[in-house]
Amino acid sequence: MRNSSQYLTFALIPTIIALILCIYAALTSTQAASYPPRKNTANGVVQSTHILADRIGMEVLNQGGNAVDAAVAVCYALAVVHPEAGNLGGGGFAVLRMADGRSDTLDFREKAPLKAAPHLYLDKNGAVIPQASTLGYRAAAVPGTVAGMSALLDKYGSKSLAELIAPAIKLADQGYTISARQEKSLAKYAPDFARFASSRKYFLHPDGRSFREDELFVQKDLAKSLRLIAAQGQDAFYKGFIADLIVADMAANQGLISSQDILAYSAIWRAPLKGSYRGYEIFSMGPPSSGGALLIQMLNVMENADIKGLGFASSQIIHFMAEAMRQAFADRQEHLGDPDFVQIPLDKLTSKDYAEQIAARILENKNRALPAPQTAGQARESLNTTHYSIVDKWGNAIAVTCTLNDAYGSKAAIAGAGFLLNNEMDDFTALPGASDMYGITGGAANAIQAGKRPLSCMTPSIILKDSKLFMILGSPGGPRIITTVLQVISNVIDHGMSISAAICAPRFHMQGQPDELRIEPGGLVKDVRETLIGMGYAISEQAYMGEVNAILADPESGFLYSSGDPRAELN
Repeated sequence: MRNSSQYLTFALIPTIIALILCIYAALTSTQAASYPPRKNTANGVVQSTHILADRIGMEVLNQGGNAVDAAVAVCYALAVVHPEAGNLGGGGFAVLRMADGRSDTLDFREKAPLKAAPHLYLDKNGAVIPQASTLGYRAAAVPGTVAGMSALLDKYGSKSLAELIAPAIKLADQGYTISARQEKSLAKYAPDFARFASSRKYFLHPDGRSFREDELFVQKDLAKSLRLIAAQGQDAFYKGFIADLIVADMAANQGLISSQDILAYSAIWRAPLKGSYRGYEIFSMGPPSSGGALLIQMLNVMENADIKGLGFASSQIIHFMAEAMRQAFADRQEHLGDPDFVQIPLDKLTSKDYAEQIAARILENKNRALPAPQTAGQARESLNTTHYSIVDKWGNAIAVTCTLNDAYGSKAAIAGAGFLLNNEMDDFTALPGASDMYGITGGAANAIQAGKRPLSCMTPSIILKDSKLFMILGSPGGPRIITTVLQVISNVIDHGMSISAAICAPRFHMQGQPDELRIEPGGLVKDVRETLIGMGYAISEQAYMGEVNAILADPESGFLYSSGDPRAELN
């Protein structure tokens, strides 16, 4: 019998080599990359985390569907082939830019149940109960994905829901083969699946073994749920048979979600958050995502420095950007939450004047790390999310980021329905001022409240140049989503990288608390590392950050180039 860990390590060698070459290329030449992008077809481009979802989305475009049609089809396909983050039991955000100039954003973030209260996950002494908000049925918020996909299709789509879900139904019913990446992921969480009868049934063999690479993975109950949604629309999920299954499982497992919670859920269309950077227009997601606000704030700060002149991956550029990140996360902790529950000074946070003040403080400190603000660091969110970007032949573009929060969410599946529930309740602040598993503290603006949507870091974004589509991108990665998206944008605009080189380039992250500069393996040359340490930074080398799926519209050739991220196979 083969040794699984040795086999997986061997199987990942080409990807590891590719990423090392990408990082080397980015460090030595901003024009080179060894992870080539895809070039567009005549009908557009789909870039997601799974090749089967990409093929399904492209087939929709090839058959005359638009980008929104393809986005709906991809979402349901990912619910089958990427259960780690693709989902029926979670939620997310979408940013759209239509060919006729309309821009829009959709909030289909999960909502806290009516039984939720500020002290829900605290013991009698006021301490946070371990795993209470992360594992099992009580960790779940009301799912929004199905409502979100229907809202997208109703407003901007051109094809029927039944037609778009059909490929996902086939994949669930007939099965698909497990990849090496999925073998590793499923094995890691097998002990958690084993704790719940329905999850054992769906994600483990009858003898308790995890699924292996090249084995067929069939999901009959998920196929049944998808058929109901195809036939009845979102009513099947929020009013019908699926809703009944959710409520029954909640009652049987001390869960929080009621039929009233499910029936009351709706996705919300919100105005896009808009900014600019060196002549490019930025469209991103506003609260309850913090992604767009922090992205625009950090880009505004960076406009006050000669980023290109400072040199890619130099100590000066990393210092300046790290301090912009530090202040943005401090503002996140203090001000951001669900806009239906808290007042947020978005105009100030995203203003050029405020950014100038931040930049001035950085420059006045003369190449020294700034002290962490007392409020720095609130950025609760798991690293396990998924993003996809799509543009069609007419120029309609959509960026979608969706999640279950943790990998496989709460690890608890709905019996008879075949899908996992999210654990989004962990994205709330269980106890304001307390540190979470990442050592970061939470703020009162994001405290648990019935009907509230938890704060997120998801940053689906679309960029225009001269009012024409230029880039679509997003990433998973928890708080590192925002800084990942920031660096890819800067790599393209400031450093002239191709989209694949921009994605492959090494990344860093600063969020204030813990007070450390996080870098990827091999991400700093020795001299830069030593200079940053001399500036006062504690360097922490951690796992690779993010998994960007992006599309670039070349303004000169008119071609579309898309690229995934080799990090997808490494974390």
